[in-house]
Amino acid sequence: MFRSMLVRSSSSAKQSLLRRNLSSGSVPERKVAILGAAGGIGQPLALLMKLNPLVSSLSLYDIANTPGVAADVGHINTRSEVVGYMGDDNLAKALEGADLVIIPAGVPRKPGMTRDDLFNINAGIVKNLCSAIAKYCPHALVNMISNPVNSTVPIAAEIFKKAGMYDEKKLFGVTTLDVVRAKTFYAGKANVPVAEVNVPVIGGHAGVTILPLFSQATPQANLSGDVLTALTKRTQDGGTEVVEAKAGKGSATLSMAYAGALFADACLKGLNGVPDVVECSYVQSTITELPFFASKVRLGKNGVEEVLDLGPLSDFEKEGLEALKPELKSSIEKGVKFANQ
Repeated sequence: MFRSMLVRSSSSAKQSLLRRNLSSGSVPERKVAILGAAGGIGQPLALLMKLNPLVSSLSLYDIANTPGVAADVGHINTRSEVVGYMGDDNLAKALEGADLVIIPAGVPRKPGMTRDDLFNINAGIVKNLCSAIAKYCPHALVNMISNPVNSTVPIAAEIFKKAGMYDEKKLFGVTTLDVVRAKTFYAGKANVPVAEVNVPVIGGHAGVTILPLFSQATPQANLSGDVLTALTKRTQDGGTEVVEAKAGKGSATLSMAYAGALFADACLKGLNGVPDVVECSYVQSTITELPFFASKVRLGKNGVEEVLDLGPLSDFEKEGLEALKPELKSSIEKGVKFANQ
């Protein structure tokens, strides 16, 4: 597991980790590009990806300060070569040959700000970056972190369609932080070791569109309806909890970087042919009437191998699913409209 990498340091441990992670003997060369690498999420994400032994080349891009981040991270004695790229003129070089592009670029939420307040700034940034991805690494997997994810993923899809290279199997909205939070909060209430917990989270990546399926949580715990309602609300409001706790000094950057690194690791394992890699992600989907939806996805050599069914839902979750659809539909349409302006 990627988590174990963070606490192991010996080369023999790394070698055994590689052997466990890969079905083949040799580790493929994999270039990962992070767009927005000097930001609040980008810097800790760059650190975590530098620790990942599946990465051979780490490309760090931002509009400013990237050389410093690259120099700092580049001194770490792990496999990947690190190069920093700064400014529009260097975006092509940052992207060329990338297998995986992670996009945490944009402005963070501030107190009182909704994810929609972020829309115009971040939507414009995403539009420009995706135009470059279409041109310079059209076959890369794209992990979208920039909020509002419910809209930025549809924007990316439209930009890729216009460029004639859209592959719905290769575009992912990173909703892993919702899963990470749901696991943490559930483990606390169920009094079970968090490392053993799994909770699928479906829908979208903002407020009521986030729907944790605690009825499918493992290990099962006999929690009351009131507790499950409170856990659902806390998972939905997790981002706001951090924004308020930081009192105007930032948003969820460290936990988001961790979640982003976990999902990127799953994508790399899929690319490398590791079987049965399943994570929740916001992807093009036909499991509801909405064109994009987060649910469990099997990852493979081409990105999405299979979008899995939602499975049995409790009555509370069925209500939540119907309640989230209008808002998610509106966010998707807003993204499509912006991309086509």
